[in-house]
Amino acid sequence: MKFDYYSIMMLCFGVLASTITGNTFAGEAKIKKIHTLIVAHRGSSGVAPENTLPSFRRAWQEGADAVEGDYYLTKDKKIVCIHDHDTERTAGVKLEIGQTTLAELRKLDVGSWKDEKYKGTRIPTIAEVFETVPPGKKIYVEVKVGPEIIPELLKEIGKSGLADDQIVIIAFNHEVIREIKKAAPQFTANWLRSVKKEENGEWSHPLDEDLKTLKAIGADGLSSNNQVDQAYVQAVIDAGFEHHVWTVNDLEMAQRFKKWGTKSITTNLPGLIAAVND
Repeated sequence: MKFDYYSIMMLCFGVLASTITGNTFAGEAKIKKIHTLIVAHRGSSGVAPENTLPSFRRAWQEGADAVEGDYYLTKDKKIVCIHDHDTERTAGVKLEIGQTTLAELRKLDVGSWKDEKYKGTRIPTIAEVFETVPPGKKIYVEVKVGPEIIPELLKEIGKSGLADDQIVIIAFNHEVIREIKKAAPQFTANWLRSVKKEENGEWSHPLDEDLKTLKAIGADGLSSNNQVDQAYVQAVIDAGFEHHVWTVNDLEMAQRFKKWGTKSITTNLPGLIAAVND
């Protein structure tokens, strides 16, 4: 069988076009299949009292990939889950967490403020929160104090039976991230950063300096508030770090961050934002 020059060129073009098209479709499919982790902010805090067992259990029911909670040391060195340094906002009684024992804190009702049906809900220990985490799911532990919590935290993690890859440590205090990566490098640890653009177009915290800090403390990623733009996210990723975002309660915004390559989206409404992966 003989082929003229034109036939050979058309045959080559067809093979090339098929290859390019196939790769394009495969690339598009790969992008669509990327699963952005949905992290329930203080549990499903949009509908249940934040940082409580009902809130965390509700988050799992709504399909969250992870729950996020805030943790302090009590006066008797127990780790409890609460956002504020005192109990006034959620319990109506002002007790400083670090100056109060676990037994005293457990007398407080931290559910009624959200809805009367949650009356009698107590501040949970970190061990109780760990017990809610299903196999294959994650827990984001936000440390609200300094590195002094780390020895007790590692003990509690060890007793929990959770796998290393189920644990993510996060903190605004970069020394916490530095010390946790030294003591337990097997755990993912992300630095929290709240930034905004100033009138001159610069970030309130220079990104190049933050990237240097991330490297110096051995962090795995940077978790920012939702005021950042695509260029910010891309710069973090290009520097070799994961990007995570909080708090996103709007599906359109969540879709933007997913498109930009953000690894996890923290939300008060996990049942709604989970649709970003549909």
